[in-house]
Amino acid sequence: MTLNSTLQRVTDRIRERSRPRRDDYLTLIDTLAHRAPGAERMGCANVAHAFAGMPGNDKFRVVAAKAPNIGIVTAYNDMLSAHAPFQHYPDLVKDEARLHGATAQVAGGVPAMCDGVTQGTPGMELSLFSRDTIAMSAAVSLSHDVFDAALMLGVCDKIVPGLLIGALHFGHLPTVFVPAGPMTSGLSNKAKSKVREQAAQGLVGRPELLAAEQQAYHSPGTCTFYGTANSNQMLLEAMGLHVPGTAFFNPGSDARELLTREAVRTVLGIRRDAGRFAPIGQVVDERAIVNAMAALLATGGSTNHLIHWVAVARAAGITIDWDDFAALSDVVPLLTRVYPNGSADVNQFQAAGGPGYVIRELLDAGLMHEDVLTVRPGGLREYTREPAVEAGALRWSDIGPSRDDTVVRPAGSPFSPVGGLKLLQGNLGRAVIKVSAVPDDRHVIEAPAAVFDSQDGLQRAFHDGLLERDVVCVVRWQGPKANGMPELHKLTPPLAVLQGRGFRVALVTDGRMSGASGNVPAAIHVSPEALAGGMLAKVRDGDPVRLDANAGTLEVLVPAAEWEARPLAEMPEELTKNNGAGLGRELFAGMRRNALTAEEGACTWL
Repeated sequence: MTLNSTLQRVTDRIRERSRPRRDDYLTLIDTLAHRAPGAERMGCANVAHAFAGMPGNDKFRVVAAKAPNIGIVTAYNDMLSAHAPFQHYPDLVKDEARLHGATAQVAGGVPAMCDGVTQGTPGMELSLFSRDTIAMSAAVSLSHDVFDAALMLGVCDKIVPGLLIGALHFGHLPTVFVPAGPMTSGLSNKAKSKVREQAAQGLVGRPELLAAEQQAYHSPGTCTFYGTANSNQMLLEAMGLHVPGTAFFNPGSDARELLTREAVRTVLGIRRDAGRFAPIGQVVDERAIVNAMAALLATGGSTNHLIHWVAVARAAGITIDWDDFAALSDVVPLLTRVYPNGSADVNQFQAAGGPGYVIRELLDAGLMHEDVLTVRPGGLREYTREPAVEAGALRWSDIGPSRDDTVVRPAGSPFSPVGGLKLLQGNLGRAVIKVSAVPDDRHVIEAPAAVFDSQDGLQRAFHDGLLERDVVCVVRWQGPKANGMPELHKLTPPLAVLQGRGFRVALVTDGRMSGASGNVPAAIHVSPEALAGGMLAKVRDGDPVRLDANAGTLEVLVPAAEWEARPLAEMPEELTKNNGAGLGRELFAGMRRNALTAEEGACTWL
């Protein structure tokens, strides 16, 4: 299949703009890859310290027999349902490694917070910055430098991007990512959202709301909507960093242990001395990054990745921007309808064909690069097959036609001819919108602005009945430098209620929305942010604002001369003070000051 010309053009321009940094990066990892193994290269005291805690047989293998040693970086904690299954993975990995004459050590752990717990609380102000802390923690874990390969155990929102950034700083190591899978389906996402909207209106109380939430979030595994966590898994499949088809098998299923053991065998098979060397720094090149972008657009994935994958690419010496996403979105069709872009959850997506179906359709349509290095010998085409357990072993088979065309469709008859995300530009700055979740008749909203300095202010206005009208709610001072760029998912229920009452409603903010954001038009990640001189700081109550997802524009309809002369508002003093919980602003003050823009990945580690 001939590669789509736009996809090729975007890839070429990314390659050209990245060439100096990428060349330096590849030179560095090549130098590191050709050193002697750690147990031979390091001083005797260093080696003794590194392996002192190993069982005797493992110590003999790695020191005397020169066996390969796998570093395990884990995001395990039992606060996160998605990460609780990782508790016993290290023992499983070590057991499988021994079966193949290798050893494994837990190199370290990384922090992992649950955005579902911290939504709407001060803790959410740490959420985005936790990605960079995770990246540094992963790098600290691998800095002992005695590993021949690495396994990264993580699933959720900031955890996978952070692990990926950290791993790319050790790009000479063969690396495989190991997920734990989604929880089984409980209360449907649509039914859960309905109860939330009822609670926002006071129609049901806390007991009813809590019961619904506990029915939806009920067991180990990722949440079942197609938010940031599950988008992570789709992108890792598209980049060839998983065992093929690993993403969406439930924890405790027959396949899950076998797939984890297969990850051990896979990473041992791509070491420099194993015959097919595939270090992560070579796997993640500009083609793999473009493949991830295409997979995100084709599935209507989380808008968070327009921040995260900019940062991930930078870690590999590659520079991408929102214009690249916009160009790809014009040619990559929407192939899935998974909540919040439809009613199906990720278990239904998996049953209908899952990531393998989407990757096959994109490859066959020339909308993905097939000539890429992956952790598997069969390249990206291996990721178009799905695993199953037969007689106690894994067997991969081709995926046929869609098993449910209300959930996944072929590239020839997509849900939409364009991707699920859209770039907006205008005199308010640049922003992104998830159009795949928004009804067609809501792609254009023009209404007077209601300006808020916090999400709490919008919530109070809703409960006081002050938003019963067509309105564009502008929530500012929510960017990386202001308060860490928290997700504003708690605003979805009240705005959805207003929309359900027939009002023309939209949200415009320099903050983020959850990957589970619903069907209210939301121009998010507005850049530059208000605190950095962005134009949201000029907006006043009553200003007419037009959000046009069809034309890709975001504008305040104020005469140009008046707009130019209008001064920027200052962030209210009370927002600069400690919020009483000892979180966010004080702890990460230095990181906030150094944070780049959302469009630059909101990085604090550069």
